[in-house]
Amino acid sequence: MTNDTSVTGTPRTLLRVEGLAMLVAGIAAYVSLGASWSVFALLFLVPDVTLLGYLVDPRVGAHVYNAGHSLVGPALLAPFAPALAAIWLAHIGFDRALGYGLKYSSSFTATHLGRIGRHLPNASTSASPASPAVPAAT
Repeated sequence: MTNDTSVTGTPRTLLRVEGLAMLVAGIAAYVSLGASWSVFALLFLVPDVTLLGYLVDPRVGAHVYNAGHSLVGPALLAPFAPALAAIWLAHIGFDRALGYGLKYSSSFTATHLGRIGRHLPNASTSASPASPAVPAAT
């Protein structure tokens, strides 16, 4: 059973451009705060610790990953620790710009921005454009 509800085409492109805008906004906010760039570098990848949830199973992994990659976290943190919120926002924007969206619990590679990773078509179910499908001889 396939339940692929990811966006495609122009909406997907726009969501990735929004990700780039989030990255730029996070960096701009961080610059305006005058915070340490070594702290930025040290903490930029911290949200990816949420990937450890996949060690339990895909459902738990998706929930934990999404908690660390949703805009809700930085928005709630911003009034109390604006520099940390800016780093978190920049990280989320970076991931989204690269096509790493929020995860579905069906699989690590299923995101709201489409599938990630290398996906080779199954030779028995699809044909490549260079070699069209040939009906089986009877």
